[in-house]
Amino acid sequence: MNSLVVLGLLIPFIGTTLGSSMIFFMKGSMNEKIEKILLGFASGVMIAASIWSLLIPAIDMVEKSGGIAWLPSAIGFLLGIFFLLLIDRIVPHLHVEEDIPEGPKSKLKKNTMLMLAVTIHNIPEGMAVGVVFAGLLSNASNITIASALVLATGIAIQNFPEGAIISMPLRSSGMSKNKGFLYGTASGIVEPIASVLTLLLTSLVVPMLPYLLSFAAGAMIYVVVEELVPESNGGKHSDLGTLGVAFGFVLMMVLDVALG
Repeated sequence: MNSLVVLGLLIPFIGTTLGSSMIFFMKGSMNEKIEKILLGFASGVMIAASIWSLLIPAIDMVEKSGGIAWLPSAIGFLLGIFFLLLIDRIVPHLHVEEDIPEGPKSKLKKNTMLMLAVTIHNIPEGMAVGVVFAGLLSNASNITIASALVLATGIAIQNFPEGAIISMPLRSSGMSKNKGFLYGTASGIVEPIASVLTLLLTSLVVPMLPYLLSFAAGAMIYVVVEELVPESNGGKHSDLGTLGVAFGFVLMMVLDVALG
């Protein structure tokens, strides 16, 4: 069991690393159509994971304990939204398709702020994996090892395009392939860190599980609505981004229902 937990915590980071490695196989910048599809796909995966892997287990846990089923989920979800909103305000970062940085004024280099933008996205994903495995280890929920691994794998799937999307523009801006790969990989290191910290926190306070599951869901949905969907639907080929959302959502839903 412990080895599976360790593997599960690392799977999303592996997805980011594999995505970043695409810098060694792709020439020039990423095709715009492919980027739209990948961004949409990542959005669909995160939406489905938030519902089936996080919110539904949180509601089920409270129902079984005789509490108000929707209350912890509603509170946790909104707190997750506000948490990412705060992070967006206090951390200087720059999105791939934009020229004006967000957050406070900073003298950081453009490449550093690009990496910080993806790192912010990865925080809620790491938290989601950590809290799900905490629920598994606590035996206080109906979370199974299969459903926990499905969530980790689903996030790894959507991390693959994220790793490629951060490393490829760095290459296009003149950075070497090796350095671009390291930057893309480093953007994902926050995930296992956030996973372990959340796992430790939740294991100490089991009654907080429904809140933390919903918190992670809210944070992930914030990333989808604030960043991924606008980027996948902006400009030309927006229909490809929408199709990506559909396929990502269905794939994650099928994996969670069939294997969870």
